[in-house]
Amino acid sequence: MWTGGDDFNPRRACRTRIHRADGRPLDSRPDRPHLQRRRRTAERTRDRERTREALLRYEEPERDYAKILWIAAAIAAVLVLWRITTRYEYTLSREDAAPRVVTARGDLAADEKATIDLFENARGGVVYITTRAKVRDFWTRNVYSVPRGTGSGFIWDGAGHVVTNYHVLEGASEATVKLADGRDYKAGLVGASEAHDIAVLKIGVGFKRPPPVPIGESAKLKVGQKVFAIGNPFGLDWTLTTGIVSALDRSLGEENGATIEHLIQTDAAINPGNSGGPLLDSAGRLIGINTAIYSPSGASAGIGFAVPVDVVNRVVPQLIRHGKYISPGLGVELDEELNQQLTNMLGVQGVVILRVKADSPAAKAGLEGAAMSAQGEVAIGDVIVAVNGKPVDSVSKLFARLDDFKVGDNVTLSLLRHGKKGDVEVTLQPGN
Repeated sequence: MWTGGDDFNPRRACRTRIHRADGRPLDSRPDRPHLQRRRRTAERTRDRERTREALLRYEEPERDYAKILWIAAAIAAVLVLWRITTRYEYTLSREDAAPRVVTARGDLAADEKATIDLFENARGGVVYITTRAKVRDFWTRNVYSVPRGTGSGFIWDGAGHVVTNYHVLEGASEATVKLADGRDYKAGLVGASEAHDIAVLKIGVGFKRPPPVPIGESAKLKVGQKVFAIGNPFGLDWTLTTGIVSALDRSLGEENGATIEHLIQTDAAINPGNSGGPLLDSAGRLIGINTAIYSPSGASAGIGFAVPVDVVNRVVPQLIRHGKYISPGLGVELDEELNQQLTNMLGVQGVVILRVKADSPAAKAGLEGAAMSAQGEVAIGDVIVAVNGKPVDSVSKLFARLDDFKVGDNVTLSLLRHGKKGDVEVTLQPGN
């Protein structure tokens, strides 16, 4: 019989539970679902209460308001200083914006005056040349005229003749000449000499004919003399450049295998478009035609070449008179490549005569050409080593020496014949 303080309840005794270490009961059987939901709800409520209590206990750290105030003051001071400085600089710039007083220059230097006068006097005689070429459309077979290039030139005489380079007109079907006063004229080809890179055009100027460029001489030029080039480099019309004579009697090989001799070398800036323009001395006289440059890039590198005026003055009259240049010759057959091989084999410098033409000045003077022996060996005849005392070492150099004379002139040839030296006088004939 139960004697405890409470009344015995059999149902309650059966529900006695075992508890976990945290005090929560551990049932021998799982709770019902509605009991599990109640437990989870109670746990979430307790977690929220703990979080709220923790937040209430948190004390916000004290802020260093003095330090923040100093930083803000420093930033404000920098901004104010920058603004004041900017306004001060702006004020100064406005004060200094007034135009400066022009300093009196005085008279130009004598050298400057001379250059200015030279250009103003010569400018009217220099022309701007543009060329066009005809091309045929591959599909329609129609012919069109297209721009080909530009160059320079100069007035030769009062009849409207214009001198330029042959290569300026090469491959062109038409040319237009523009004068310094802006007038344009269609030009006709009078004559050309590819060997000298000289060509002559003619324009029909009815009034206000431009003045011809004065002619000088190149035989008396000295290295170091001042020179002036006027032309249209890269299409920049009537451009003046200056320099000096850098060297004389230069040779320049052409793309076609020919060689131009007696060229003047200058450091005056010469560029594409200057071709055909005049090279002047300090007196404003023509001393050459600007014709070529030596440059890896194609622009001026300080090495330009001009055909000497003595050659120009000899060739141009023939082009005007005959339409072509009639060169003086000896009446012999020569070959540049073979001559180089033979002179190297003989160990001499000169020009080997391969054959003497019948009834030629050379034949009348008794010159001998090479001959073939019965055994098939080549017997060398005469070797020309000089013309009027000036040495020659190539066929092109021989032609250049003969070109200094006219048809009908007598020249003295220095020869090597079978190892012996001798001189022979020959009268020059037309052609070689």
